Amino acid sequence: MTALALVSTFCPDRVGLVSGVTSHLFEQGINLRDATFASLGSGAEFSAVCELPEALTVADLQGSLSALPVLAGAEVKVTRFTYDPQPGPQVLVTHRVEVSGGDQPGLVARLSEIFTQFDANIVRLDAQTLPDRSGERYVLRFAVSIPPERADVCLSAVANTAETLALTCRVEGL
Repeated sequence: MTALALVSTFCPDRVGLVSGVTSHLFEQGINLRDATFASLGSGAEFSAVCELPEALTVADLQGSLSALPVLAGAEVKVTRFTYDPQPGPQVLVTHRVEVSGGDQPGLVARLSEIFTQFDANIVRLDAQTLPDRSGERYVLRFAVSIPPERADVCLSAVANTAETLALTCRVEGL
């Protein structure tokens, strides 16, 4: 089996970051598996499970990434990936849920607890504070895997919680 590594970077956000990192990985003969990128405030985070060619070590990859100009000032970490790279059924996204409105302390915890109660797995989570005409708007986006027999009641609980907090809830079934 091909050696797997987890590549993680965190640095100031800048144009060309994803292109610079992924081009370098491609030039090293690396195949990307699951990958994520996110702007976090004025920072940015890129993570990917990578299939390494036989001749490339984790240490060599960390060194070459750390030397990239696009990653100047970045935290770069490359480690062996020891989990099964094949996603299981719990990562099959069945619904996308967006909740938005005013920021509510504890909102992520509250909504994630609802998903847990109904055996729903959060596959992706994105939370952002966005400018709005009235100030700021907090937007939470969940990509979740909900067991079919529990989906209706789970989504109702999420919608009811949002409504109680004067938030907007939008659900898309996939």
